[in-house]
Formats: sequence, C-alpha cells, structure tokens
Amino acid sequence: MSRTDIRLALPSKGALHKDAFDFLEACGLKIFRPNPRQYEATIPSLPELTVMFQRPGDIVAGVREGSLDFGMTGLDILAEKAYGRSHTILVLHDSLGFGPCTLNLAVPEAQPAHTMADLAAWAKELGENGRSLRVATKFPKITGAYLEKHGVAPVKLISVEGTLEIAPTIGYADIISDLVSSGITLRDNHLRTIEDGEILASQACLIANKEALKTRPEVLSVARQLIEYIEAHLRAENSYLVTTNVRGSSPEDIAEKMLSQPHLRGLRGPTIAPVVARHHVPDEPDWFAVNIVVQKSNLFQAIAELRAIGGSGVVVSPCKYIFEEEPERYRAMLTALNGNQ
Repeated sequence: MSRTDIRLALPSKGALHKDAFDFLEACGLKIFRPNPRQYEATIPSLPELTVMFQRPGDIVAGVREGSLDFGMTGLDILAEKAYGRSHTILVLHDSLGFGPCTLNLAVPEAQPAHTMADLAAWAKELGENGRSLRVATKFPKITGAYLEKHGVAPVKLISVEGTLEIAPTIGYADIISDLVSSGITLRDNHLRTIEDGEILASQACLIANKEALKTRPEVLSVARQLIEYIEAHLRAENSYLVTTNVRGSSPEDIAEKMLSQPHLRGLRGPTIAPVVARHHVPDEPDWFAVNIVVQKSNLFQAIAELRAIGGSGVVVSPCKYIFEEEPERYRAMLTALNGNQ
C-alpha cells in the first residue's frame, strides 16, 4: 500500500538533535512536539509535513528505501550508510551550517608516523612481519576506501560502537579513525591526527528520496518550500539592512557615488528613492533614502563610506530572511532529477 503522507526525519538524539530543532526554528519552521516522548511531530507552517525522529543512520536507510521522503543527518553518516548505495538519495543541501566536524585518522603521540605515506610504510612493515595495521572506527567503509586510496595495506578494520580513543592504549588497535571537533579529546588521550589524514569534512545536510520527488508532486512542492526557507535564512545570516538619507542631485548621481565604494553595492545594487521633506529649503540639495544589504564583516566600513558621500541618520537592522526569485539549490535539484530520468 502506497503512502500519502510526507515525512521528514530528524535525529532523535545526539548533537544534531537539538541543533536541528534550533535551526528549523530559525528558518521559520518551528516544530510542534507537545510530548517529548513522542516520535512524531508537526511543523505548523508546513502542515502537510509529518516530522519523525530516528537515529541518524536509520534516517539515511529510510530515505534510501523510501519509507522517508526527507531527512536531516550528517554528511559523515550519509557517506558511510549510503556507501555504494546512494543512487536513490538526492542531497538537497550539503551545508546547513551546524554539526561541523571532520573524520580523521589519528595515531598515538609516540608513534613516528605523521603522514599517509608514513602509515603506508608502517602497514607494509607490519605485513612483512605477518600482521595487519589495526584501525578502530565507526566508519569502516569510507575509512577502508581512504586507506586503500593511499596504498595503506594490509589493514584490519575493527568496528567499534563505544569510545574509540582508548583503543590504542588498550592494545586492540594501532590507530583510530574518528570524528574530530576541537581535538581536545584526542590530546587528552595522547593521540594526534595524521597531517593529510582527513577522510571527510562533515556537517548537517538535507536529503530526499529521488523517486518520491519524481513521482509525487506534493513531495516536490514541500522540497521547494524547505529549500526556500532554509536558503532565505542562511542567505540572511550575518546580513544587515542599512538605511540612510543622502543629499544629491539625482538617484543616478548617488548610485554612481555608492557603486564607486567597495562596500556599498548591496545584493544587486542600492535601492534609492526621493525623500519628501516637510519643509523644502530653496537651493538645498534634494534628499534621497538609500537601502542596501551589507555583510556584518563589512558593516562599519559601509557606514564610514556612506558618511563620506553625505549619508545622515544611518539605521541598521538585522535581516531575518532574504528570499531569491528562485533558489539556486532548487534549480540544482530539478536539474539532478531531470538528469536521472
């Protein structure tokens, strides 16, 4: 029996769980979950969507098999759980901006190996003495592929569910392949990363089932709305709307002055409109209201440049959303779907 509901799965626990809630709320997609023990919830602004909570690895499997239409998980989990079986999954957004980490190879501090070439030489030496380089990891597929790519052999991959950092100390592994955020845990356990041993840079991503997007128009419609909200939020992040009044002879005159400055060009150019003064003073230049969007890192330079061309009464407001005519990632999704027909 075919489904008629539309499902989005979020991580049920772990670091991504709360971050996903907070991120969607910031995007204007606040989740309504009256009972935290329930594994279903809703998003009032997208009433056709049912939110479900699953383990990150199960989210990838559910989207791949079609029991879920959308899912948020980590790129690391996606790479491992969909390894060699990703043809039914489409990544709608690969940089949601939360849950950043890297998957790295790490060795004991006392071990002289510093590069992948060193690891390859060490593994070869162990092989000549009748044993393999033992690697403890929760990501055996992508770790094994990375080691093979760099000629590290023979290797024995040891799948571990618990803490990895203790494996070399206990003696059941020579090195580890683990997720690294700050690196503090590695240092506390006398481990260091291999210099060129970064297997994957990860963060949260949004994925979808290709078949659902192709065959169910309502799923495609929700995909567009999700992308719209997410992109509008991310585009507005660290952006400010700057409004000021500027003296000038015409909008073209002011535009020329603004466009000659490096930080006054806005998204596509400034918006300029005449100010209707309560009392017009003869021979006084006309006033024009100017609006531009400026990145936070350029804000104070932009204000200084506005003052230099005669700006007065500068007002700065944070941007919550910046909607495009059509999000680039939505166009990319349609291209990918058309290319797989």
